[in-house]
Amino acid sequence: MNLSIILPAKNEAAALAQLLPSLRQHYPETEIIVVDDGSTDDTAEVCMRAGVIRLGSPYSMGNGAAIKRGARAASGDVLVFMDGDGQHNPADVARLLTRLEEGYDMVVGARSWEGQAGVGRGVANTFYNWLASRMTGHKVADLTSGFRAVRADKFREFIHLLPNGFSYPTTSTMAFFRSAYAVAYEPIHVAQRDGTTSHIRPLRDGLRFLLIIFKIATLYSPLKLFMPASFAFFALGCGNYLWTFLQSGRLTNGSTLLWSAAVIIFLIGLVSEQITALMYRAQ
Repeated sequence: MNLSIILPAKNEAAALAQLLPSLRQHYPETEIIVVDDGSTDDTAEVCMRAGVIRLGSPYSMGNGAAIKRGARAASGDVLVFMDGDGQHNPADVARLLTRLEEGYDMVVGARSWEGQAGVGRGVANTFYNWLASRMTGHKVADLTSGFRAVRADKFREFIHLLPNGFSYPTTSTMAFFRSAYAVAYEPIHVAQRDGTTSHIRPLRDGLRFLLIIFKIATLYSPLKLFMPASFAFFALGCGNYLWTFLQSGRLTNGSTLLWSAAVIIFLIGLVSEQITALMYRAQ
């Protein structure tokens, strides 16, 4: 198995100084790539001392952009993605690879509740996992985990779908499920971040994570999002008509508009479903 380990990092020199020697000890002959996302600390020097490949950027392009750059540059036929903040244990890479050899196309390191970055993030991720499981019909143990092993050729099929910012794990997971590629989850323990501050800001990223919910639906099956919305507008129209008929014996413009909205939303869902099918056509 030809392996490449890819670590997106932004100002994580302190964590990398401990992580990279450990990775090199566990995998002395493996290609290790640090994608330096515009760091202003000593990341470059740490990578040089560790003898790993560093892909530098003059400015920050985002976590997803770093993942895409690393995946394009990697030579391995299996890619392992790890966070550069030191929370993932290099010894767990072997467990992910063992599951991959069982015939899976992607194996994701699934965090427990204790491994979540706070109660708010834990609740949000639990909801994302539940929603993704309902959408796909498969158990999704950790939708947003950045620690995963994938087959390179299959991952690169969806590189154009990945966002430059956060939520690359969500996008890639749903893309694999949509294309009928086998996905497995392996329980892992994560350590506390070694970085001084988190790159996640609740207020700034709240809307982003809300958009993840819609991306989950539209990436897998848009009709599962548009159909309930269409039915809700239709039901509201019927309820409004029943009310106005009992009150004044007439059909109002409000009911007509609600029914029209239901039809439009349903048709948009049909078109979106066809577009989604084209996105996942054979590469």
